Amino acid sequence: MKKSRFSEAQIVGILKEVELGAKVGDTCRKHGISDATYYKWKSQYSGMSVPHLAQMRQLQEENARLKRMYADLALVHHALKDVVERKL
Repeated sequence: MKKSRFSEAQIVGILKEVELGAKVGDTCRKHGISDATYYKWKSQYSGMSVPHLAQMRQLQEENARLKRMYADLALVHHALKDVVERKL
């Protein structure tokens, strides 16, 4: 997936700029983004602040780590189950 040239904090700043009364078209032109990008960001990050984004990112990383742990344990479980079935 292509990495954005804007950080999440910058994206939130751009969204806040429009919330404070700036026009969408002017803001997009100023920052060099398309209107579609602005509205995509708005759907993803609306109502979030920088601390919320950091917390969300941390929770996503923890969730990914837990999913990997579960997958590893499930693999070991199935391998042990196969060994036990073969012995019987």
